[in-house]
Amino acid sequence: MPPILARLVTVALIGVAAMESGPAAAADPTGTWLTEDGRARVRTEPCGPDHAHLCGYVVWRNPKDDKAQGPLDKANPDPRRQARPLLGHQMILGLAPDADGRYAGKIYNGDNGKSYDVSIWSETPSALSVRGCLLAVLCGTQTWTRVTSVEPGQLQAATDAPGGPRSDPEWVATGTKARTADGKPAQPR
Repeated sequence: MPPILARLVTVALIGVAAMESGPAAAADPTGTWLTEDGRARVRTEPCGPDHAHLCGYVVWRNPKDDKAQGPLDKANPDPRRQARPLLGHQMILGLAPDADGRYAGKIYNGDNGKSYDVSIWSETPSALSVRGCLLAVLCGTQTWTRVTSVEPGQLQAATDAPGGPRSDPEWVATGTKARTADGKPAQPR
């Protein structure tokens, strides 16, 4: 067999083997993430009745943003939510897993009161990819970075516990136990 043909066959066999092994395993998308612009930290964790969805909560906001935009969700189209604090609100709205190992659904932007289609996935333990779309054609992807440190004013308590972020009512599962900052079930007191 000529050397060039042997190399092509080798490359083809490597490609077939890679396809048979499937896509790279996804990393765990739960944890606390610093947004790409550094304006907030978002804690992601399983949610919903069967914990099969992914929710996210703003657990820290840059204090400069509160001075510029105020600490309340004034732009929310739901008048009942306009008096809630932006710190601790649910911004990732129960994303459902898809066949590609990603989570898809809606994300809420408290800065303008709008919701957007979003897809979230993690390929490495230190980064979370967040792809948002407006009208399915205007899309952009951000990379959020995993953080383990705690900033002054950061919410650390379990979701829906005193001192922790709050689930939107539709994502609070009946019989669900509070979860810690790393997404694990909180220990009873």
